[in-house]
Amino acid sequence: MGEFYKLDRADVLRQLDVDAESGLDEAEVARRLEEYGLNELVESGMKSPWKILWEQLTATMVLILILAAVVSAYLGDYKDAIAILVIVVLNALLGFRQEYRAEQAMAALKKMAVPRVKVRRDGRVHEVSARRLVPGDIVLLEGGNLVPADCRLLESINLRIDESALTGESVPVEKDAQFVSQEELPLGDRQNMAFMGTVVTYGRGQGVVVETGMQTELGNIATLLQAAGQEQTPLQRRLDELGKGLALAALGLVIVVFTLGVLRGEDLEFMFLTAISMAVAAVPEGLPAVVTIALALGAQRMLRREALIRKLPAVEGLGSVTVICSDKTGTLTENQMTVTVLDVAGHQVDLIEDLRRMEDQEGGLPPEEPLPEQKAMLQEHPALTLLLAGGALTNDALLEIEGHELNIVGDPTEGALLVAAARMGLKKDKLDETFPRVGEVPFDSQRKRMATAHELPHSKTQIPPAFEEIWNWSGWLGEFPYIVFAKGAVDSLLEVCERVWVDDHAEDLTKSWCDRILEANNNLAKQGVRVLGVACRSLETLPEESSEATLERDLIFVGLMGMIDPARPEVKEAVQTCKSAGMRPVMITGDHPLTARYIARELGIAINGRILTGQELSGIGEADLKEVVSEVNVYARVSPEHKLNIVKALQARGQIVAMTGDGVNDAPALKTADIGVAMGITGTDVAKEAADMVLLDDNFATIVEAVEEGRTIYDNIRKFFRYTMTSNTGEIWVMLAAPFLGMPLPLLPLQILWINLVTDGLPGLTLGVEPPERDIMRRPPYDPGENFFARGMGWQILWIGILMGLVSLGLGYWLWSIGHPQWQTMVFTTLTLSQMGNALAIRSKEDSLFRIGLLSNKPLLGAVLLTLVGQLLVIYVPFLQEFFRTGGLSLGDLALCLALSTVVFWSVELSKWIGRRRAGAS
Repeated sequence: MGEFYKLDRADVLRQLDVDAESGLDEAEVARRLEEYGLNELVESGMKSPWKILWEQLTATMVLILILAAVVSAYLGDYKDAIAILVIVVLNALLGFRQEYRAEQAMAALKKMAVPRVKVRRDGRVHEVSARRLVPGDIVLLEGGNLVPADCRLLESINLRIDESALTGESVPVEKDAQFVSQEELPLGDRQNMAFMGTVVTYGRGQGVVVETGMQTELGNIATLLQAAGQEQTPLQRRLDELGKGLALAALGLVIVVFTLGVLRGEDLEFMFLTAISMAVAAVPEGLPAVVTIALALGAQRMLRREALIRKLPAVEGLGSVTVICSDKTGTLTENQMTVTVLDVAGHQVDLIEDLRRMEDQEGGLPPEEPLPEQKAMLQEHPALTLLLAGGALTNDALLEIEGHELNIVGDPTEGALLVAAARMGLKKDKLDETFPRVGEVPFDSQRKRMATAHELPHSKTQIPPAFEEIWNWSGWLGEFPYIVFAKGAVDSLLEVCERVWVDDHAEDLTKSWCDRILEANNNLAKQGVRVLGVACRSLETLPEESSEATLERDLIFVGLMGMIDPARPEVKEAVQTCKSAGMRPVMITGDHPLTARYIARELGIAINGRILTGQELSGIGEADLKEVVSEVNVYARVSPEHKLNIVKALQARGQIVAMTGDGVNDAPALKTADIGVAMGITGTDVAKEAADMVLLDDNFATIVEAVEEGRTIYDNIRKFFRYTMTSNTGEIWVMLAAPFLGMPLPLLPLQILWINLVTDGLPGLTLGVEPPERDIMRRPPYDPGENFFARGMGWQILWIGILMGLVSLGLGYWLWSIGHPQWQTMVFTTLTLSQMGNALAIRSKEDSLFRIGLLSNKPLLGAVLLTLVGQLLVIYVPFLQEFFRTGGLSLGDLALCLALSTVVFWSVELSKWIGRRRAGAS
């Protein structure tokens, strides 16, 4: 892309071979359309629906499930086969829907194209489709227009453009066609450029198109978005690894069981069925169902907390997040410029805490009569009333107030002044009614100020109560009928001021006063605060023509107002919660470095004070960036590519990255991050389509609640995995050890499938709704690279499985050796019921079942009781006895099975008790 902001207007026109007065002719437009193509974003690399569906059906775990369904059908267990296939279909449909919707981000981006635009061609102004713009076209820009392509401005008359969606800048940017810089500048500082997809909020201008379509900055984002691969969540990666491992393990098990049986002289067909049954039993085919149900229920709970999940795996993925990269504007801040500081000679008022306290107490804006706190403030420092009134009267924005709801129509900075005055009882409509405007000098970007003249009321009875202080100053106003207010940049105002208002009188504007005012201005600017000054003067007669010479002279400097897009009040606590949960918050914004530093410090994000700008990032190589990202928490004036590179560098260091944002500029990073989180209210369609999750309330604190939900879900999935794998291991030990003891096979193929069904059935599914552990948000996230067997899981599966196998097989060996006719049924029953005790014991990794309460997961308790009833039916109902080859047990035999099946439960509880004792001792 050309660096046209470095060239003056004449050089740009010469390079593009166009005359600004006449524009291009139609023949040249046609030639350039052929050369450059249409001014539109081009989709590339999009997956077809069939490819998306194929990828869903060929995942490792899905292939294993399909094989399990085929084997179950071959064994005659059609119900199990149908159940498994239903799980496969549901998973495939859910995955297809989520990924297909994710591909719609480009479609949302294309909607930002402008349908019609005014362009000068052949010396006349035409209205044409924006798609047919070419480099060299002269376009006209007015308030409310979307910018149709990247343009070098040729003319700017009070032109302001909202670039927040593209750059993250929180306020409209003042444009200056005269500006030229030879330095490398980020997008937000290119004052002579207008970029495709941004919005003209004020003034008018004229520009020459320098880039169209995919060559624009918006096109650059489209390219990044299409190149950004969809990252798997930690859970998806773990399931994929698990599926491959279990496939190998199942194959090995088939070979071992089949070989041992054949060596013992068992029937080949019988051993084949047994080996296949064991392989099916070894695979936790209920895991995808548990994962899907747990994620779906978690998504429902999160929706009630104002978080909409677009891709189910993101629910669990949030629980693994180690770094939260957050955009500033609208995410950490309120996305509304707010006056936070009032400064008059000798006194400075910090409004932010007072305003929040007043809002909490009153529920919003105060009534027309000021509140006692406000009245005392205005009486103590009467110049504050004049300052606020001046800011509201020299103002063309509108403030619509319905109850306690605010709606600003016009420039956000102007609106902030109206809100500040209204909160002090000085409503814009009443001000205009009391002090009607009778003259004005519009704002000019060269002068950086504006002025308005107002008629004063004739008597005190015409003054509303809130404006009494203004009337009381009529002495220094000289009883004149008119007053002039001027508003603008502080240094610009001081040039036309002769006096300064101090306490209750005006003094000469000496050098010391001037230095003091400029120092206050500079101190606020260093904090990233935008500052405007207000001045006034009285008029005896209204000049025939309002002009800079007649109104902007002999002014009295009243004071200055500082404003900023403030941090959301709840975000500071949310940031601290993130830190206590072991997550690192990082701010990545396109806004000004000073503003970024101020907000980051206020929220506790900037821990070491270090901040990197986009310009500095451009000079850092990929290897160095990987080192830098571990130390820097604040990035400012960054481009979409920088955001993307930061996310990738963090991922390269093994971090699980959540990226929050609302603008078009955030979309590539949202898509690349492990978890993309878009804002629902302020977010663009592009950001929402690229994200995994949408915050419906735009509240950063909601992310913390989502993290807790994600951690709970991952814990519960691990509990299910531990439960089903220990049960499966118990079965495997029984089947593998029996031949070495000279025993017949203790379990028949259908009995193995029954145990597998009740294990992966309701008890396993209900573990997915287990309440969160006590310490879930007081611990760091688990290692992103860990597999399902990490943190002692493998050892627990091994020893609990061996214990379960020993108890069941030990009983079976004793009964077989003494010739008990129902020894197989007792092994079958003890093994099945041992798994129910195991399910109850592993509900918490640390706390005893008796502490968390038997009724704290009623679905699980019901599932355990239902399984017990089902096992009794298999033992005692005649046609089921024949089907499963079981025999009725005496009351004593059943009691023995029940007693031995509790051994696993008490052993797991004992191991947790030992763990708690060790933790307490350390």
